[in-house]
Amino acid sequence: MLIANRGEIALRINRACQELGVRTVAVFSEADRGSLHVRQADEAFCVGPGPVARSYLNIPNVISTALITGCDAVHPGYGFLAENARFAEICADHGLTFIGPKPSVIAAMGDKATAKRVMHDAGVATTPGTDILSSADEARKAAKKIGYPVLLKATAGGGGKGMRTVENEQDLERAFSSATAEAEASFKDGRLYMEKLIIDPRHIEVQVLADSFGNVVHLGERDCSVQKPSHQKLIEEAPAPNLSQKARNALHDMAVRACKHVGYSNAGTLEFLVSGDQVFFMEMNTRIQVEHPVTEMVYSIDLVKEQIRVASGETLGYTQRDLVARGHAIECRINAEDSSNNFAPQAGTLADVVFPGGPGIRVDTHIYAGATIPPYYDSMLAKIVAFGETRDAAIARMERALRETVVDGVNTTIDQCLEILAHPRFREGRYDIGFLPSLLKARV
Repeated sequence: MLIANRGEIALRINRACQELGVRTVAVFSEADRGSLHVRQADEAFCVGPGPVARSYLNIPNVISTALITGCDAVHPGYGFLAENARFAEICADHGLTFIGPKPSVIAAMGDKATAKRVMHDAGVATTPGTDILSSADEARKAAKKIGYPVLLKATAGGGGKGMRTVENEQDLERAFSSATAEAEASFKDGRLYMEKLIIDPRHIEVQVLADSFGNVVHLGERDCSVQKPSHQKLIEEAPAPNLSQKARNALHDMAVRACKHVGYSNAGTLEFLVSGDQVFFMEMNTRIQVEHPVTEMVYSIDLVKEQIRVASGETLGYTQRDLVARGHAIECRINAEDSSNNFAPQAGTLADVVFPGGPGIRVDTHIYAGATIPPYYDSMLAKIVAFGETRDAAIARMERALRETVVDGVNTTIDQCLEILAHPRFREGRYDIGFLPSLLKARV
């Protein structure tokens, strides 16, 4: 198995492969030469210099490495090439099994505007919006019809990039221009579409698994509403607190129905906006998610192993009735960021590094004392996951774990996570996507 990624997800995949008896090949950039995923793989090869376009996104180099080393399959993890339909096609053309869905499904669901049309055809509720917008003038006409406020979104987007909230017509042209430029720089695809902005909804996603024989199951939902102003997630939990049974049932039903409609296979996540009992499809991620550990903790299932099993042609081997959630799990992302300065990314060399342990604590990380944090990549250093029989127990365990954690050398989000966990709205489980931005504004 060639692992076409870096950092903690590359380590996560490597560990699953080792337990399955699968030999691994890591790829790395010159900036990642000392990374743990390089040390722990059976073989490792440099695919280029630090910038992602010349290394982790260098498809010829990645494919050549897989072929030279005799790999049978490629696992893309998340980010980089994970939702690149052309990369999946190239893998197939060279006899490599791509650990993910078919290229046609990646293409359909990876394009956010197309995905909304497909979901509408499947009977899944979607937010009012447009197809691809050809110009700022077309966007202006659409906004008048939909009604302000609206949200401009990159059709190839993710992680909040290429996304702009527009409150009025005066701001639209500037927002359209900046969102297009950011999307082009991030995804080499500057196309945008528009949605009606639902005021302060919850961001809730459903984990799905499907095999190549038409069997589809869901593994419950995750609440991902604690988001930075950039729309990037900071804390996730499963199951979602204070969710009505009506909304929960609708989320699960829509997710399974959507997967069957598109002939989905492998692991995936459907993201929804929830307002009261109203549920609206937002997008589908045709890959493993950063926050998958919270689902693994409450369902006691290894999602990465399941990805590999399904890609190998096996059936799921279980039905929806066999999957029962137990307890509660919370994940905090420990990022190299300065939360007092608009979460500006940090780079540098780490000094002392200490991670927590004890019952119910899981740490997914690639860092260590002396590691260098390069400026080229996502700022996440680690994911700390706490499990408890109740939500209160999981919160208490997470607070203890965060206080045990030491990462010296760069600013991190540890203190920000502790502040959120202590807030009454989080404690009560009554927060939405506006929660963290409002908390930050109140601090100024």
